[in-house]
Formats: sequence, C-alpha cells, structure tokens
Amino acid sequence: MKKKILILANCANGLYDFRNELLLALLEEYEVHVSLPDEWEVPQLSEEGCIVHHTDLDRRGVNPIRDIGLIAGYYRLLKQIKPSVVLTYTIKPNIYGSLCARLLKIPYVVNITGLGSAFEKEGILKKLVIGLYRMALNKAECVFFQNAKNRELFSTFGIRGKSDRLVPGSGVNLARHIWEEYPSREDVVRLLYVGRIMKEKGIDELLFAADRIKKAYPEVIFEIVGSYEEDYRETLERKEKEGIVALTGYQKEIHPFYKQASAVVVPSYHEGMSNVVLEASATGRPVLASDIPGCREGFDDGVTGIGFAPRDGEAFLTAVRKFLELSYEERMEMGKKARLKMEREFDRKIVVNAYLEEIGKCTDRRKTV
Repeated sequence: MKKKILILANCANGLYDFRNELLLALLEEYEVHVSLPDEWEVPQLSEEGCIVHHTDLDRRGVNPIRDIGLIAGYYRLLKQIKPSVVLTYTIKPNIYGSLCARLLKIPYVVNITGLGSAFEKEGILKKLVIGLYRMALNKAECVFFQNAKNRELFSTFGIRGKSDRLVPGSGVNLARHIWEEYPSREDVVRLLYVGRIMKEKGIDELLFAADRIKKAYPEVIFEIVGSYEEDYRETLERKEKEGIVALTGYQKEIHPFYKQASAVVVPSYHEGMSNVVLEASATGRPVLASDIPGCREGFDDGVTGIGFAPRDGEAFLTAVRKFLELSYEERMEMGKKARLKMEREFDRKIVVNAYLEEIGKCTDRRKTV
C-alpha cells in the first residue's frame, strides 16, 4: 500500500499551474490527497490521480469564526486521511494546517510563498501572525523559502522550523514556456500585465504610467490579463474605452500572450517568487519589475529587464520610458539573456527534486520511529 501525502493549498489553479510537476512525481510513490477551497483545475487534478478534498478557506479575510472552522476542517481531514507527511502552501494552510499536524504528531513541510500584507504594517495583526507562525513552524521538518529576504525576516522574528531551505520559487517549466522569437520589428509594442487585478499587484501604478505613456506613445498597448480580486472593474472598463488599456480577462493558457508581448510588467508590492517574471523570461521577454524580494532574483537589471521602486507610479513610468527608448536589437538581446538566466538558475526540476528529497527524509524518519 502506498504511503499517503496531504497537500494543503489555498487555490487549485496555483497548485496545478506551478506545482503540477511535483504532484506527478509524488503520484509515482504516494497516494496524493489535496485540500482546496475552489474548483479551478480540480477535474485535471483528479484525472491525474489526486484525491481532492474541498475545504472552505477565505484567502484574504480575517474572520476568527471562519478561521476556527478552517482549523476544525483541517483537523478532521488529517485524522481521516492519516497521511505520512503534510505539505502546506500560503499563510493560512501554513499556520492552521501546521498546528493541526503538530497536534496529531504528523511530520509536515511548509512553503513560504510570500509574506503577504499582514507583514507590511505594524500592529496587532502582524504580532498575531508572527506569534502563530512561531508556534506553527516550530516542529516543521523543513521550511522552504522562495527568496533570501523572507528567510532572513523569519529568522529575525524568531520563526524557525527544524531546518530550512532556499529554492528558486516554484521554478519554471522550460518545456512548457519555450523560448519564442521576439515579435517583429513592425509589430506594435505590447506591454503585458499578467496577474490578479488588485492594489497589491500594482494596478494603480500601472494605470498611472499607462495614462501618460499613451499620450507620448499612442501606438503602445498595455494589455491586462487576469481576474478581478478587488473592485477595479469600472475603472478599467473606462480606461479601455479611452484606449489606455486592453482587457483580456483570466486566461488558462498564458504562454501565447507572453509570445506576443514586447515586455512583461510586474509592478507588484510583494512576492514570494514571481512566476510571471520567470515565465516571461523563459519565453524570451524582458521584464519591467518592482525591485523587491521575489522579483529582483528573477532578472538582472539592465541585462534581462529593468527594475523600479515599488508603490511608485513615477518610478514605473520612468522604467517604461527607459524600455521604449531601447533599440529593437537591445530589447531582443534582453529577451535572449532572460531565457539563458532561466535555464541556468530556475529550471523547475531543481525545485521538484528539493521537495522530493525533504519529503523522502520525513517518511524515512517515520519508518524508524
């Protein structure tokens, strides 16, 4: 009989899009159970062989009653499945899932995919999250970090597991995101944004820059591909009518959009490791990205992309202008070097092998107990 592994995550498409290679590798050795709050990609996960369990989870809300319900749901699920190891992603699964695994004496491995907004402002919420993380991760067999700054901050706050490990984000599937020829010199310049439409992803700064760029470069297209998580719909639809942006909506297959882009913009406030930066770079496209942990590791400023200060519309505008002033050949060369960087440093196989190694240690250790 196969050993069981339970994966706790906060969205199905993130698990399927960025961690499916890991799931497929685990399925060869384990009975893989997955706990998710939504139905995106669930049929695909089930078809591959994962056993999917629905668990209600409010990704962004801070509601104690709902969170107590989540803890109770995780506890029941762990008792029912009796996994050999638990693997968690994102803040609520990391904290509540880890606490339940610790209580039931089940080995668990944690992935810090980013700090999120709870760490940004001083106050009771930050203190509460730090306290919960300390308690939850104290017995973790391994804590994975996607960038060195997050690892350093957790150490500063006294949040530690039994061991920790740095990986290059989720890595990038180089076979799926193949290198593509740069768009023709005659094509329009297309600046692509891919991601959730919300303030923390830099939508306000993007709109600030787009308004001004369109006046000087009317032929430039700012294309926004993503789903609404905050109420920007009215604003964006008005901007589209004015010709400032082009709205595409959420797309399951994003590679064709990277292929058409001249550059990809990532004006985010915080990231664990930006998958958009990695995928765009693997496709051979320069990135214009916030100079923050989780973005800066994925590009070399002035070589494979252009960095700028986060939360600063003027800084983003300056970066866009700098890119537009490059020659066609310089933009194309940036894209080529971006692909080479991904091949050297961010192949997803590196990440999958790291997880398999640590999960294997957990199950091997349990055999000897």
